[in-house]
Parts: sequence; C-alpha cells; structure tokens
Amino acid sequence: MKRLWITAAAIAAVVAVQLVSAGMHEEMPPADGERLWDYITEENPYKDWEPFPGYEEMYEGKSPHGDYLRLYANDIAVKAAKQGEPMPDRAILVKENYAEDRQTLMAVTPMYRIQGYNPQAGDWFWVKYGPDGKIAAEGKVEGCIKCHTVKKDQDYIFSQPR
Repeated sequence: MKRLWITAAAIAAVVAVQLVSAGMHEEMPPADGERLWDYITEENPYKDWEPFPGYEEMYEGKSPHGDYLRLYANDIAVKAAKQGEPMPDRAILVKENYAEDRQTLMAVTPMYRIQGYNPQAGDWFWVKYGPDGKIAAEGKVEGCIKCHTVKKDQDYIFSQPR
C-alpha cells in the first residue's frame, strides 16, 4: 500500500510540473470586465507580456482605436501567432490606444478568447477601458463585433503576425 501511495504522489508531482510549465496552472478570469482588468494589470500584467509578433514598436492606428497603438499578447496568443495557428481558448490581445502625441493613453482595448462565450463572433470577449481602468464597453460589444467580423477569415484579428 505504501508503494502505491508513493507512486501516486510521484505521478501527481510530474503532472503538476507539466501543468505549471505549460501555463495551465494559472486561473484565467471569467468573461467579466472588472476581473479581466485585475488580471491584466495586477495578476499577470500585460505590460510584462511580449508584443504581438511583428508589432514590437508603437504603430499607426485608425478609428475607432487611437492614432498610435501598442499591441501586447499573452504567452498563449504569442505561441499560436508564431506557429501560424488560430488564437486558442484563453488567448488575450491587449491594445493600448494613444493620441496623436504618442504619449496620451486614450484607452486599453483587450480581446479575450473564451471557448463557448460567443461562437457567432469567434468566442471573443471585448472590453474598452479608459486609461484608469473604467469600463466603457464590455462583452459582446456590437461595434467591436461588427468591425472585426470583416476579418472573420483571419480569426477576427486585424493585426497579423509579421
């Protein structure tokens, strides 16, 4: 019996190490703007993430986003982008929207893929935050969906890896 417990403990330890190294240990937020803000600013700060591949520098934007943009992606999204795969469940892209002066942050606009959340719009959960984290829009945002649907064949994403 003791041998069985030791074997079970060893298997559990191996599985735990695999989950941690695969990033599966991290609890992801639900489709909720306040929880997502806490997650991307406190629990797993997006400013510590890699830029979306090919968007390492600030780049020119267009309406409805800012004049200039920065695009960050969590590890899940970066890995998929680098492999040329669609964004998987739990992928998060965070766009900082800046004014013409390139200094004034106007908004933070994440896209967060949650399996089963909204299959008609690629399962994306959208949020628009003010620079202070105040929610301007969240969820199945009609304007986001309408605009991003033109890129349905590109996983609803305008910025493609370069």
